[in-house]
Amino acid sequence: MTFPESASASAAESESESETYGQLRAQLATLTTEAFRPELSEIDRLDTLDIARIMNGEDASVPAAVAAQLPAIAAAIDATAERMARGGRLVYAGAGTAGRLGVLDASECPPTFNTDPGDVVGLIAGGPTAMVRAVEGAEDSKELAAEDLDGLKLTADDVVVGISASGRTPYAIGAVEHAKDRYGALTIGLSCNADSALAAAAEHGIEVVVGPELLTGSTRLKAGTAQKLVLNMLSTITMIRLGKTYGNLMVDVRASNEKLRARSRRIVALATGAPDEEIEAALAATDGEVKNAILTILGGVDAPTAADLLTTTDGHLRAALDRARTS
Repeated sequence: MTFPESASASAAESESESETYGQLRAQLATLTTEAFRPELSEIDRLDTLDIARIMNGEDASVPAAVAAQLPAIAAAIDATAERMARGGRLVYAGAGTAGRLGVLDASECPPTFNTDPGDVVGLIAGGPTAMVRAVEGAEDSKELAAEDLDGLKLTADDVVVGISASGRTPYAIGAVEHAKDRYGALTIGLSCNADSALAAAAEHGIEVVVGPELLTGSTRLKAGTAQKLVLNMLSTITMIRLGKTYGNLMVDVRASNEKLRARSRRIVALATGAPDEEIEAALAATDGEVKNAILTILGGVDAPTAADLLTTTDGHLRAALDRARTS
């Protein structure tokens, strides 16, 4: 008995798909983030408070997992700050939850540190639509990651951070490989599994192993929390190294609304101890620039001189203050 050619082709495709899914299933079975926890198999039978206590206990384990990676995180931050000091950008690339966390961190840098929106960029597989709705197949494409990076006109001074809980997401791995091989950019791989392909592909591998999730494979939970903590460190400490803060004050904050304008005045007050009238005058003279206003008060210089000093010290307020006081 013979079969039509189309039927034979369909059978071959079905067999190929079955083999692919079999390989993927076997791969997922090796990942701690995908592991099944028998002791939680009847969690749905528990009282809500008991479930909340279990979940809270799970979350409490995440900081310790991050702490184990602090040397690797610090090394990645120092390398990132060095590139950004030369004019490079920080680019996050991920899919699903990982991609959304990267976009979130990038979007919060302009109002917090007065960075240009192009200085810290979040790429998510599938584009902006994927922020609110899954884009089927986008995370499986290394080529899509390469296209997204090419669209940014990447340079060797840039930093690309691939983010993936599993450490095997093709989009994240593809971004890291393309950035390194095509442009010579600095690459960082952030995952939540040991010996991940993502960490191996990057110059700086950060593997925060948080263990199996409360809900099997739901990596928006502990893995997502771990990724958020690391991204907080990566962007915040990099900005500290770049002089975007004075002590623990956000002196480069962009006062784009009433709350931030009030915060600007409070920051100047905390940094200088000056009376309200002097603070208002300093902010008016410096067009609302917090860092400049602080320098005029503490350094005893006028607004144009403050601006010049900050330019010559690459925006580092402490260095500008030292020059103002010794000039």
